[in-house]
Amino acid sequence: MTNITSKKPPLYPKTHILAASGVAAILSLALLVFPTREVEAKKTYIGLDLNNDTKQFEPGSDAASIINPEDTVPAPFANMGTSTQPEATAAITPEPVVPTKEPTERQLTVEKGDTLSTLFERANIPASTLHEVLSSSKEAKKLTRIKAGQILDFKFSDSGEFQRVSSKLSDMETVSITKTDDGYAFKRDIIKPEVKNAYAYGVIRSSLSQAGQSSGLPHSLTMQLANIFGYDIDFAMDIRNGDEFEVIYENKLVNGKRVGSGNILSARFTNRGKTYTAVRYTDKRGNTTYYGADGSSMRKAFIRTPVDFARISSRFSNGRRHPILNKIRAHKGVDYAAPRGTPIKATGDGKIVLAGRRGGYGNAVIIQHGQRYRTLYGHMQGFAKGIRTGGSVKQGQIIGYIGTTGLSTGPHLHYEFQVNGVHVDPLSQKLPMADPIAKNEKARFMASTKPLMAQMDQERNTMLAQNKR
Repeated sequence: MTNITSKKPPLYPKTHILAASGVAAILSLALLVFPTREVEAKKTYIGLDLNNDTKQFEPGSDAASIINPEDTVPAPFANMGTSTQPEATAAITPEPVVPTKEPTERQLTVEKGDTLSTLFERANIPASTLHEVLSSSKEAKKLTRIKAGQILDFKFSDSGEFQRVSSKLSDMETVSITKTDDGYAFKRDIIKPEVKNAYAYGVIRSSLSQAGQSSGLPHSLTMQLANIFGYDIDFAMDIRNGDEFEVIYENKLVNGKRVGSGNILSARFTNRGKTYTAVRYTDKRGNTTYYGADGSSMRKAFIRTPVDFARISSRFSNGRRHPILNKIRAHKGVDYAAPRGTPIKATGDGKIVLAGRRGGYGNAVIIQHGQRYRTLYGHMQGFAKGIRTGGSVKQGQIIGYIGTTGLSTGPHLHYEFQVNGVHVDPLSQKLPMADPIAKNEKARFMASTKPLMAQMDQERNTMLAQNKR
């Protein structure tokens, strides 16, 4: 029988086993610690400093064959490096994390449906702070009147506490509320605009309003133009296609930008071939009114029409068929048709005899003008603020608004004019004149009037010359 003796695997010294285990551990840790870019290097060498003698091997070589069994293995990371260069790679120090700093300024735009409360909430300001701000003064409540598109600028301290809110209300006005040691202070900054004279020229094709818009004249000044010539021209009946107007007016500018307009300084209006002229003049006592270029008064005891830009729907007549009662009945006034809510003006100074219901007139106002004249305004939707029986009104003052109260088929004003208790046609009645400029003011008036009239002539000639080119 043949004895078969099994071969036992060769035994390695214990120090060799420990060294191999250390190398394996180092390789594992190196793969975990260093990113993929290190592994992608062409060759990686790991050096182990054993007895101050650096030994190198390539991955896959027999590490045991180059380790001296008598050497002592140092600490695993005693001198470890991974590099394509002989020198070890320097350690990367991470940058310190800087905490985010809250902004000290924030700008919010008012959106539709926003309130000051929702804006403060969006700015992360407590509701209690908003209450303190609004309670600080009566002026502070002006900030609550916001509109879509308006911008609010908030300012905070470095610690995030509310310091100030400001808003530009217009090109000329800015308001702000600032926190102080005593609470909150309101401030209103007004920029004084530069005032320059401007010229406008218009030809009526459909209406005065449309002509004013086409000429670049602000709507408020178109209304002012109608009021100035309202004593001589009935803008509801007398306006004709081809009528012309010229205006010198105050233009308000801030940094060259138009921010508003002032008063009409002089104007000419040609109606049916007849030209009327008006000049604004302030006398020595500070009273301001409009006069003709020769000093005659533009103001009369009554204006021609109580409603601007209205249409005459029914005239004065003694034999008109009533649209509701369907029978012949005298129509003792003039009807002005206009949209519901259109303002109605008193045609002269006087005392209010009635402001209330009056039978078929519905809501009505009756005004007594001295001893001889009386006017009536019927079918009103409602009365203007302060209009009541026994009160007084000034010429041109708003007394009510167009409606359909009483016996009315649609929104309009029924206007009556009485002289000594007798109804007359207000469209044909000759109106009493007011006094012309005082004699002691005449020279001063002419001195201020001539430059305005000369400027208007020059502007017109320049415009006509440009149109001929």
